[in-house]
Amino acid sequence: MIDLRSDTVTKPDDAMREAARTADVGDDVYGEDPTVNELEARVAEAVGKDAALYVPSGTMGNQIAARVHTERGQEVLADRESHVVAYELGGFAQHANLQVRTLETDRGVPTPEQIADEYVTEDLHRPGTGLLCLENTHNARGGLAIDPERIAAAAEAARERHVPVHLDGARVFNAAMALDVPVTEITDPVDSVSVCLSKGLGAPVGSVLAGDEAFVERARRVRKLLGGGMRQAGIIAGPGLEALENVSELESDHENAQALADGLAAVPGFDVREPETNIVLADISGTGLETAAVVERLRDRDVLASEFGPATVRFCTHRDVSRADIGRALEKITETFE
Repeated sequence: MIDLRSDTVTKPDDAMREAARTADVGDDVYGEDPTVNELEARVAEAVGKDAALYVPSGTMGNQIAARVHTERGQEVLADRESHVVAYELGGFAQHANLQVRTLETDRGVPTPEQIADEYVTEDLHRPGTGLLCLENTHNARGGLAIDPERIAAAAEAARERHVPVHLDGARVFNAAMALDVPVTEITDPVDSVSVCLSKGLGAPVGSVLAGDEAFVERARRVRKLLGGGMRQAGIIAGPGLEALENVSELESDHENAQALADGLAAVPGFDVREPETNIVLADISGTGLETAAVVERLRDRDVLASEFGPATVRFCTHRDVSRADIGRALEKITETFE
């Protein structure tokens, strides 16, 4: 089976399993797990922030950030297709009592003009705009690597209005690799950023939320509130440290995605977007089949992909899929739809 559903399906390698076995541990709620502390320090340094907090998932990291940055009832500005809007079960409303003002954007980032137009001033009748949430890479828009200039321009427009900025950077290392820039060039303009260790980097569990010291101290309390306080978490943080050594491997994932896209473009009925990172989106309406039927036919040929809309199938490359696997997958897909 060639699993191209997501980069979340990766299995921990031998080094990660050994790191889990030998991790020095303590009670992380007391701040006494040395492996967690090391992981937090490493990620904070990597993204150029003062401090960081290990959390069970990227969704929890985003939800904590929203809770810390805002007051109840405020509005969040976010792209209509962003992860926090489309894939987090309305968490901003449920966990932080926020309203989300969704924007139709170019490449997933609102322009300064859009931010100015959609910003709401707090007054007697309205709670005002409390947060701008960005995403890089942008999952639903095909793994777009958003250039630092767009991030910086949006963040500056928000900051001019005293609105904090959170970056859902689940795949921010992919973005930096694709753009050939330091991660800090992307993350410096924002107030907080969440980074996933269990996607392309291959760790089994966890994300890290980073910001300044005061933000992280408040985030620690919210993590506890949401049930994310962990005890001897070094057992899962150890593999996270190993995962940080895998950043350079993301380039191979991007190359494999390009090879996959090139091959899929020759399959009858497939209209493929040019990938920028490790996500390939294919419009399959030309096959005359529903998305579910296409995915099922692929499954029957031992290729796993994801339904990503009424006429879109998503393929995602990762460290557990080799170039040879891509070649075999293309053979099976081509044979299925010729």
